[in-house]
Amino acid sequence: MNQLKMDIQQAISTLSRGGRSQRWIARELGIDRETVARYRRLAHQAQESKPAISPPGSEPARGPNPAIVPAGSEVANPPGNPPAELPKSAISPPGSKPGRVSHCGPFEDCIKAGLEAGLSAQRIYQDLVSEHKFAGSYDSVKRFVRQLAAAHPLPFRRLESEPGQEAQVDFGQGAWVVQDGQRRRPHVLRVVLSHSRKGYTEVFWRQTTENFVRGLENALRHFGGVVRTLVIDNLRAAVKKVDWFEPELNPKVVSFCEHYGTVILPTKPAMPRHKGKVEAGVKYVQDNGLAGKQFASLGAQNVYLAHWEQTVADTRIHGTTRQQVSAHFLSVEKPKLLPLPASL
Repeated sequence: MNQLKMDIQQAISTLSRGGRSQRWIARELGIDRETVARYRRLAHQAQESKPAISPPGSEPARGPNPAIVPAGSEVANPPGNPPAELPKSAISPPGSKPGRVSHCGPFEDCIKAGLEAGLSAQRIYQDLVSEHKFAGSYDSVKRFVRQLAAAHPLPFRRLESEPGQEAQVDFGQGAWVVQDGQRRRPHVLRVVLSHSRKGYTEVFWRQTTENFVRGLENALRHFGGVVRTLVIDNLRAAVKKVDWFEPELNPKVVSFCEHYGTVILPTKPAMPRHKGKVEAGVKYVQDNGLAGKQFASLGAQNVYLAHWEQTVADTRIHGTTRQQVSAHFLSVEKPKLLPLPASL
């Protein structure tokens, strides 16, 4: 049995403890509900037993490692009833080398329907096997899906979240710093709570994993609590392997999530519309807070940003929520945040 990656197992466990339903977890992580149920049972057994029970490798596999699905995807069963038998004249996926035979050809309409419904390649593969006796491999489905996805962008939904459920994270360019006659431009990290639009901003010289984790920790302390999920762009500081359907998180980021009891959901690479509010958040900092500014040091820029956040960003009436950001955060969202861990 191909076991789930550790970050997906941790995500199932954390989201379950946060009260998320089996259906919701399956949809957001792009795996079937039976897999979620199995790992929830194993996590429950591990809590009751010493030593902890690891997921067994002897159960029948439903497919290879499932993918993390970016927030914004919807799950639905793909329609269509393609032939169960693979004819000898199977076609190749779009863009493949001439003469290459694809097992996916006869199932193209079914695969397209799955993509239009927002399904992951893993979920499409599982449905093909269980419903249509598909004889090909998961890799062949992934190759086929990549070709289709390149020509037909996947659907997305407007990202509106319940209080305390989600924050979105991204890096952008900060304002110039002039020291000893030399100009350097730092990176600005922006963390935005998706419900209230309460934000946290900090600049760093480099986009390292250590700076990324430090910035997230500072943001959570600033908010006074922890959100259930963090939606990030496929930042090199956080994502070890950038992939359309199977991004692999940096181990240090996974440890951060385990300590704080949150889950990271990477967005689709090269599809900025799938991460929604955070791009606007970075642009808002750049256009409103930093445009035309330069600073004598990195610390001076961070002091300015903290003051700007409190006096400008927090006091504005947001165009979508029609609420003052700070008041909405304090009255509605902050009470819904998870508590910070005892050791920070």
